[in-house]
Amino acid sequence: MPFDPPPDPEPPGRSGRNGGGRLPENIMHFARVLRAAGLPVGPGQVIRAIEAADAVGIGTREDFYWTLHAVFVNRRDQRELFDQAFHVFWRNPRLLERLMTVILPTIETPPDENREEMSRRLAEALKGLAEAADRAPEREEIELDAAMTWTDREALKSRDFEKMSQAEMDAARRALARMRLPVERVATRRYRPDPAGPRIDMRRILRRSVRSGGDTILLARRRRKTRRPPLVVLCDISGSMSRYSRMLLHFLHAVTNDRDRVHTFLFGTRLTNVTRYLRYKDVDEALDKIGQVAEDWDGGTRIGRTLGEFNRLWSRRVLGQGALVLMITDGLDRDGGDGLEREMDRLHRSCRRLIWLNPLLRYEGFEPKSAGIRAMLPHVDDFRTVHNLESLEQLGAAFARPATRQDRSVTRWLPMLRP
Repeated sequence: MPFDPPPDPEPPGRSGRNGGGRLPENIMHFARVLRAAGLPVGPGQVIRAIEAADAVGIGTREDFYWTLHAVFVNRRDQRELFDQAFHVFWRNPRLLERLMTVILPTIETPPDENREEMSRRLAEALKGLAEAADRAPEREEIELDAAMTWTDREALKSRDFEKMSQAEMDAARRALARMRLPVERVATRRYRPDPAGPRIDMRRILRRSVRSGGDTILLARRRRKTRRPPLVVLCDISGSMSRYSRMLLHFLHAVTNDRDRVHTFLFGTRLTNVTRYLRYKDVDEALDKIGQVAEDWDGGTRIGRTLGEFNRLWSRRVLGQGALVLMITDGLDRDGGDGLEREMDRLHRSCRRLIWLNPLLRYEGFEPKSAGIRAMLPHVDDFRTVHNLESLEQLGAAFARPATRQDRSVTRWLPMLRP
């Protein structure tokens, strides 16, 4: 739903064609605020915004709002942050002191979680802009910031991705890039030579005896080769999972570049294979490519339909050799769970272990009430939350343990599924 700016008879300024002024400079500062608050704003967009303001001609505040909106806003989830930034910045660019005293103390118990977290990031962005302006006339000084203290790291680990400020999100992304996913090695059908192996290698014994003419026979032993099983990730990118999936893609990029045989699929209303893009060494390049090919970001969720497509087209290719499946979704299905139980059962039978990560588990009062969750829960081996860095560390510990069917994290919810 578009944001309607309040009517204001006085325009914020005039374009270069109609009267000069400092409008281009102010647009540049406004773009810096948006970039610091989390919007992907680059120099090209700043130039286009100045050209658009010059071409359209600013007559009213509403015209100016939609001119900048057309340039800086590319996705639905960016609208509210842009709306807040516009009304604060263009009413008075030096409103920082009042903003810090009015906005920040009021975000202790938010009625609207997303809106006030945006206000927090916007306030920090404006604070950084004002501090940079105050330091501009002074001599530039270079300071080396020490690493975070133990208390800061613990607070960051337990903070919800949805509630992080922009600085905390940057620190969390750096922590995600260092994370690894230890997976228990499993025995394969192939053998390797081992002097202390449990099996006799008759083939090698016969070859040795032929070389020596049969005079001496030396025993040769072998044992099974071990290898990490393939890892298949199915990640929900619908509107309700947008913030979490964007952060988790940084984690999946680190995992993909740390080990072989990792296959990643994104789903919302369609299924998208992004495995090849996550193999790029540069995470920003990888996410940029993913943003271009995944056309259903922030949309609805059709879990049953997309899972059926995966089982039909991809399961035989990627689920061989005892693959582990990591499903990341909140289980809220647009189709009401139609066909979902059948597809989940097939997926569960095709893999060694199926782990479901659901950010809704962060709420103490969570209950499996939706049709999608009720259809999926009986067919998973592990049911965990994924909403902060600490939950991802616990996931790594769970992967390192031997696989067991129907973990306690699942069986505790099964009685609630009975009618």
